[in-house]
Parts: sequence; C-alpha cells; structure tokens
Amino acid sequence: MSTRILPVVGDADAARSITTLLSQLPDAEPAGPVGDSTSLIDTLARLAAESIDELPEVVLVHERIGPVPALELIREVALRFPAVGVVLVTTDAGPGLFSAAMDAGARGLVGLPLSYEELTQRVQAAAGWSVGVRRHLGQSGDVFTGPGGTVVTVSGAKGGVGTTLTAVQLALAASASGMTVGLADLDLQSGDVASYLDVQFRRSIVDLASIQDISPRVLQDALFTHQSGLGLLLAPGEGERGEEMDERAVRQIVSALRNRYEVVVIDCGTQMNSANAAAIEMADTTLLLTTPDVVSVRAAKRMVRLWDRLQIRKAEETVTVVNRHSRHTEIQPPIIERITGTRVSRVTIPANFKELQSVVDAGRMQDLEPKSTVKQAIWGLAGELGLVKAAAGGERTGKFRGDRGSVGVRRGRSRSRDQRPG
Repeated sequence: MSTRILPVVGDADAARSITTLLSQLPDAEPAGPVGDSTSLIDTLARLAAESIDELPEVVLVHERIGPVPALELIREVALRFPAVGVVLVTTDAGPGLFSAAMDAGARGLVGLPLSYEELTQRVQAAAGWSVGVRRHLGQSGDVFTGPGGTVVTVSGAKGGVGTTLTAVQLALAASASGMTVGLADLDLQSGDVASYLDVQFRRSIVDLASIQDISPRVLQDALFTHQSGLGLLLAPGEGERGEEMDERAVRQIVSALRNRYEVVVIDCGTQMNSANAAAIEMADTTLLLTTPDVVSVRAAKRMVRLWDRLQIRKAEETVTVVNRHSRHTEIQPPIIERITGTRVSRVTIPANFKELQSVVDAGRMQDLEPKSTVKQAIWGLAGELGLVKAAAGGERTGKFRGDRGSVGVRRGRSRSRDQRPG
C-alpha cells in the first residue's frame, strides 16, 4: 500500500528539496506541495468532503509556513482531520519544540537538513498511525465527517449597522431548522449578544483564553444553553478583559466550536484585533454588514482593504449584506458591489426598526414576530448562505424567503434575567 504525503512548504527551494527526497521513499506517493496554511485547510476539507479515504495519510508541515504559524496549523489539522498524521519539519529539533509539537497534535518531528533515514522513519510511523485510526473509525461506525461545522463570521463596516442583530437572527434561523448552533460573541469590549437574548452570565469566552487544550468538557463549562437551543459563548462583562484573548486562543475556540456544532455564528463587531482577525480567517463564510449610505459604504471599503492587507480575507471571498435598504436610497446593492469588490447578498434587510423596538428593549430577540419583514429577510439570508437544514424533497425548512427589503437597526441595551449555564 502506498503512502500519500502532502508537503506544506512556502519556500520554493525547500519545497523542491523536500519533494525530491519524498519521491525516493519506499511506497511513497507525494503530492505537489501546498504553499500556505489556507490552501492546506481548503485542500483537506475538499478531500474530506468526498471520503476519508481521499485524505493523505501524512502531511509534512514546514516550520516557516504561513500565515498561520506551524504549531497552530498542526493543532487545527489535528482537530479537524484527526485521521491525518502530521509531521513537523524544523531546524530546531530540541526537546522544547518536540514537546510543543506533540501537544499540538503532531505525530513526529524531522530536523533540517533532512536525512533519508529519519524522514523515512517519521513518515512511516505517522502513516501507520493514520491507517490504524481510520480502521478504528470504520469499525466503530464513528465515520469521520471531514471539516466539521460551518463557521460564519458577521462583522460591521461601522457601529450601528445591525451586526449583532443579524448574527443572532442567523443563529436562530439555523437552530429553528433543526441544526445544532453555537453563537460566539467576539465583540470583546462591547458585545451585546447577552442583552439581545435576555441572559445574565458568570462565564465568558475570555475564560477559555488561558487554556492550552480546550476539551469538550472545558468548552461545555464556558457555554450557556439558551432556551432557544443556542449554545452561547458570551463577551466578558468587563470590556478590559477582552485584552486577554489572542489569536492562539481564538483558533482553539473556533476549532472546538466547529467540532461541536453544525453551524457556528461569530459576532466580530466592528473593531479589528488579532482575536477576531483569526476568526475571520478561519471562517467558511464572512459577512460584512453595511447600510446604503456614503459613510458606511466607505467604511466597508476600508474594512475590505484592511482584511486584504492583513491577508485574512480577499474581497471576492467576502459577502456584503445591505441593511436598512430601501428602493428610494441612491446607493443600491450593485453600486456597493462595485465599490467594495465583494459579492453582495441577494437578500437585503428592510428598514423597519418599529418591528424590532419592543423585542430589543425587552432583550427578547427570540420572540420577534414571524411576520416581521426584518426576520423574514434575515432568515432568507440564512437560506441563501446554506445555514438551514433542507427538508425531504430539497425544500428548506421554515419560512426562509429571500425577498429584497431593508431595515434600520440600532444597538439597544436591555434588562436581563438570570440564565442558567448549559
């Protein structure tokens, strides 16, 4: 049986050297090198969607890969594709890095410059482990399902464009269709998910920041189960605690949520930092909320350019959602699409804050009337994004109408009642 090996190397010279040596290994079937972490995750996700048997047995990760650091990339691959053996290629083969690599989920470490004997030994060991895991999964019936749940981030071009309301309603729409849904608030200084859903809380997402390995039990301790069925990871009550969150913590949290829920919705707010930048980079779908006015559209364009400069999301990979839309506004969705270079969703959200005011003030967003044009639009957006479960016959469950409309949404604080953690 041949061993399929996928090298992940950003440097062209190193890629040629590794590929040449891999081709000399016995029973090896090396693939063409992947140049960055994003391409690796996309490739593995595509292969996993077909079958577990399509995945390579071994992935070789070079220490200088980017934009995600090598150890964080190994951790993400180990969490999302546990039947793949990962080997780190590095110039530092000391005990400290070896221990860190093992903690991240690597199956071995190979020192640079590469030697044939050491590379053969590590690849064969990782391949043997991978084959054993796949055999175990097949026998137990716990079939590997690939990349896990769908992650959607919701960001605002500027404050007051309806980011949190949209995130909450998207999560409620997915949950109502029968999906398991997690809703995380990464607007760390001024997150309002708790206020919109009438929740008082003792734990928050920052309680996970210092934990090196987030197990299902640890994640459960930080989650609140809302009466609507949503699993909530809430922003801290003290905004200054948001500084405790870093890129490493967010990557672990998002991976843990992805493995637990079918749909994960993340409210990223309007301020960019390393925490929500990591979430946006990991997301399957990134939404950018804007209103059809000059100030908001300019802010949306700035945000798209910022994401591109930081290499976390390309413009063509971003979906812009127009909120507070009306047929009478001068700036229509096609113009916004041209200005931002993004894809604008077919569904727009109508301007009708009167429908929202009572539930926003009461903190009962889950009680928004089904006949609300705002709710119908956002739930239609959920259908467009594929966040709702299809019923027999291919129809989406629930009322997910994709009518064009538009709504003006303001942030509102509300009174809260006690909510027990799930």
